[in-house]
Amino acid sequence: MRVSVFGLGYVGCVSAACLAGMGHEVIGVDVNQVKVDLVNDGRSPVVEERIGDLVAEVVRSGALRATGDVREAVLGSEVSLICVGTPSEPNGSLCTTYLERVTEQIGTALAEKAGQGGRHTVVFRSTMLPGTCLNLLVPILEKHTGGTAGVDFGVAVNPEFLREGTSVRDFFDPPKTVIGELDPGSGDTLLKLYDGLPGEVFRVPVPTAEAIKYADNAFHGLKIGFANELGAVCQALGVDSHQVMDVFLADRKLNISPAYLRPGFAFGGSCLPKDLRSLVHAAQRADVSVPILAHVLTSNSDHLQRAVDLVERTGKRRVGLFGLSFKPGTDDLRESPLVELAERLFGKGYDIRIHDANVSLSRLIGANREYIETRLPHLAQLLADSVDEVLEHAEVCLVGTKDPAVLSALPHGEGPVIVDLVRLPDAETRRTEPGYLGLAW
Repeated sequence: MRVSVFGLGYVGCVSAACLAGMGHEVIGVDVNQVKVDLVNDGRSPVVEERIGDLVAEVVRSGALRATGDVREAVLGSEVSLICVGTPSEPNGSLCTTYLERVTEQIGTALAEKAGQGGRHTVVFRSTMLPGTCLNLLVPILEKHTGGTAGVDFGVAVNPEFLREGTSVRDFFDPPKTVIGELDPGSGDTLLKLYDGLPGEVFRVPVPTAEAIKYADNAFHGLKIGFANELGAVCQALGVDSHQVMDVFLADRKLNISPAYLRPGFAFGGSCLPKDLRSLVHAAQRADVSVPILAHVLTSNSDHLQRAVDLVERTGKRRVGLFGLSFKPGTDDLRESPLVELAERLFGKGYDIRIHDANVSLSRLIGANREYIETRLPHLAQLLADSVDEVLEHAEVCLVGTKDPAVLSALPHGEGPVIVDLVRLPDAETRRTEPGYLGLAW
């Protein structure tokens, strides 16, 4: 394929050289003439493992050249990859100035190219927040081309997962390929472009592709911060942190796995809150600052408050709650976020009915009974014996369980507002209904 790559920094230079190495005919574009001259001289404008030899090889073969002329690049290609920078503004917001500028220039060139046969596809590889492509960049393209995105020209978002230092290796052996397609034709073009590369391919809506890059980088930062904070606490307590992490990493069932990584409701129970508090307290006694660990419970409480906020926004007062124990299939109420949710709503004067098939006041004994009598002493008058009793009472139903009896009884369309805390199996269908509110979907 004939490809133009806009921006010859790390991402653009590596993408251009690697695509040329795959057999594509590539034109690199940059406003910096020094970078353009370096590439045309067979030298890489960035320092990176293997990139120097690769650039020299593909320039020598004629597969890669560079220019500062946007028009020349667009008219000479069928796919344009935009790899310009999106730096932070002083207030932390995303700077889209370079994206907007190159998008305008490409749009103007595409207007001239219209009618020459073949559909050009514009691919955004720069990191940008969800909504940037559809709400900002597509309108710019349509304004300057006079055409319609997805019809007269293709648009896609294709985030990169290249690590500086190993980016060439990462390009040829990616962890995944994400194609955010405006239309199937745009996605097909990218599939053809990357044909032959290993790894799973995900074809998703454009905003999803934009968000995936942020999910990856935020988690990477969180992992590093977590490991460093835990290491500091271990050191203060005289423990070998690398031994701890070696055992931690060996657990592929709960730790290095999909476990606990699905958006849902707040956590609770007899272990997680207690152990987090204890660890943070130990760090404080040792004068070790652990801001990530110290704010996990705060974050958890804020997420619980989001459920309260959803109920308040409905303006309704009669509330039903399905689920009370901290984990489905148990009757353990200790530090249950659903108990906390019921307590907050009850304290705000809401008229609540609660049903949990595993919880009966007459069966509660020991720590469970003591906990509920302390936190929610009016539980007896709030518990309902059946799902139907809750549904008949409620204007708003909070669903915190996947009990089949509850799921089968939940109405569609007319009926109470459904506040989904667990992502119901039919959540995708319910999202189109006005009476459905998802907590984190």
